[in-house]
Amino acid sequence: MIVLRNSVWNAQPNQLLKTSIVDKSVENLLALMTTTEKVGQLNLYNGTWDFTGPVPQDNSTQERADNIKKGLVGGMLNVLTVDAIREAQEMAVEESRLGIPMIFGYDVVHGYKTMMPIPLAQTASWDSDVAYETNRIAAIEAASSGLNWAFAPMIDVSRDGRWGRIMEGGGEDPYLTSVMAVAWIRGFQQDDLSDPLTMAACAKHFAAYGFAEAGRDYNTTDVSDQTLFNIVLPPFKAAVEAGVVSVMNGFNDLNGVPVTADGRLQRDILKGDWGFEGFVVSDFNSVGELVTHGFVKDEKAAARAAFMAGSDMEMDSRQYERHLNALVDEGAIDMAMLDDAVRRILKVKFELGLFEDPYRYCNKERATSNVLTADHLAAARDAARKTMVLLKNDNDLLPIAKDVASIAVIGQLAAHKDIPLGSWRAQAPANSAVSVLEGIREVATGEVTYTEGYRLVEEKRHFIHEVPFSEQNRNGFSDAIQIARQAEVVVMVIGEDCFQSGEGRSQVDTQLKGNQVELLAEIVKVNPNVIVVLMNGRPVVIPDVVNIVPAVLESWFGGSASGNAIADVLFGDYNPSGKLPVSFPYHTGQEPLYYNHKNGGRPVTNDFDAGKVFWSHYTDAPNEPLFPFGFGLSYSIFSYNDLTLSSHQLRSGEELKASVNVTNKSNMNGEEVVQLYIRDLYGSTTRPVKELKAFEKVMIRAGETRTITFKISTDDLAYYWPDGRYCAEEGDFHIFIGGNSRDVLQAEFELL
Repeated sequence: MIVLRNSVWNAQPNQLLKTSIVDKSVENLLALMTTTEKVGQLNLYNGTWDFTGPVPQDNSTQERADNIKKGLVGGMLNVLTVDAIREAQEMAVEESRLGIPMIFGYDVVHGYKTMMPIPLAQTASWDSDVAYETNRIAAIEAASSGLNWAFAPMIDVSRDGRWGRIMEGGGEDPYLTSVMAVAWIRGFQQDDLSDPLTMAACAKHFAAYGFAEAGRDYNTTDVSDQTLFNIVLPPFKAAVEAGVVSVMNGFNDLNGVPVTADGRLQRDILKGDWGFEGFVVSDFNSVGELVTHGFVKDEKAAARAAFMAGSDMEMDSRQYERHLNALVDEGAIDMAMLDDAVRRILKVKFELGLFEDPYRYCNKERATSNVLTADHLAAARDAARKTMVLLKNDNDLLPIAKDVASIAVIGQLAAHKDIPLGSWRAQAPANSAVSVLEGIREVATGEVTYTEGYRLVEEKRHFIHEVPFSEQNRNGFSDAIQIARQAEVVVMVIGEDCFQSGEGRSQVDTQLKGNQVELLAEIVKVNPNVIVVLMNGRPVVIPDVVNIVPAVLESWFGGSASGNAIADVLFGDYNPSGKLPVSFPYHTGQEPLYYNHKNGGRPVTNDFDAGKVFWSHYTDAPNEPLFPFGFGLSYSIFSYNDLTLSSHQLRSGEELKASVNVTNKSNMNGEEVVQLYIRDLYGSTTRPVKELKAFEKVMIRAGETRTITFKISTDDLAYYWPDGRYCAEEGDFHIFIGGNSRDVLQAEFELL
């Protein structure tokens, strides 16, 4: 079970009075508002001009400014700096009839100025404290800069490494993503939204955006209810239970209905079954895009469809602004529904303390003193090293001795100070990351030489453009080969540019681009002691890398302190403990690839089909991943033994205990993520071959054996049936415990 902290919406006795006062204040304000003013609260404008100067004289901008002054705008996004936010807020509060403050949102995805590791990397820590602390710091920095609403966390489960936005979420598993989602939300919101160093969180994208066909962003999604309820929705349900105050829908259609206009999702499930009390915001222009989807005839119909489905606030396409008044007058939208949407938005504004002080977030001293602090950078370093996954370490090549005579560092990514910041880097200063080369030189006492070797990206690149690749040439090969030949150890950094992943950056081929692998093969010929550091935002295809080098460290895009954190791991100041949150394929053609797949009627393990054609397989690649979900090595060596169950039968209302002994057989203390999976062998619907149900990250000292015990109840075995019931089904189960989803011990029990 996921343990949730109390939050704004899960009120404790000392919060009940405050909640009651807020509710009464909202109702009093609603009673004063005209229909036009109510509709205005549903409008979220994009900040398209600098509020610290005069309003540009073009008609569109002047109209937007006038609407803010009339109290017809509920919030804004992309308005940055304390001065600009204060100016905009003054227009709304001091010039409108009712003085209702606006809410100010921004994509604070993995930091504001201090960049933390990308969310996929944070999930690789399997550590909710990492998720909590990174977002706590992100909230401090962004709120100190005037913002009070984060368009994060993204908690879309995704099984397809081709999808560019996989870097922004928690990977392929609903349970692990749920655990991180709760921690991310707690980090933003804390226990009191009125604290000016917190932010309203926004769980996105509701729902199934990560299941885009062919991994192509914005593409259609078509999933069964079984997949929707058991894989896609659990992180969002956990987010609601954790008290998230806003939810964003998405760009995709789901089973033929664009989610922005999906009443079943937003009204029936989210606001109905789950009792969500916050508000729903559309994604950028997704209301207007209902016409493009071919779901409605025109923009007026789009406005009605989105609103009736439960989209409370519209991001920038302005269809609500243009059409909702008329729709209410015509009786096509009921006033009670309009009041409900406005009530939800006003309630969050009251909880943020904006009615008490509209400028509470506009403190210029905090804006300079609370960003890029030494403490924040230290936390970024600690988070980054906890996210790293050791994929291979033959002959104990790692850790490197600090007094090694000579190290050759090779690769454009090794010296790059911008790429480690990752995509969705908010207001991080360009080229502000610590590079791998800088990190190594700070630690190593021997000679460190460097050459670029390959060039993956041009120095001039832009967020909205495709990544420009140079002509593949071998101009840098000779220098790289020369320094590699003369060095005792080679550290070669390869991977992706950070803008190869992210929104709108899906790829048909997730192999490493350019001639990186070609150069690596030449390096290995002259020096076998090659350590590869991967820098990437998605699961990449690397069998050609793994097969020729003794050591591979997955570092992801680690943020501002990336280079120091990588050096900490390379030189043994930190023992890697990360585990993969996504399966790494042998070939892109295996995608979507995920551990919790179905068995099928002709699985690979059918003995009667051994060596024959007619079983579920590829003829040119393995079925299994190169590295499975949950995989990650350590400088310690962990051995799993003696899986025991307290009983081989489980009855409703009881608990079953599963215990395993984990021994650290090395001379180095280390952390291990002990993972528990179950399999329901048969049921009313076919069930996955494994499902993660619990994990525990534990420190095990050198030579120590620890007994790890998990408790299993019928709740852990429940799933959504085709008829909508959520319950466990009697029958036989397998239980697996191990250090990843593949290498496990197994036991059996029966649910009675």
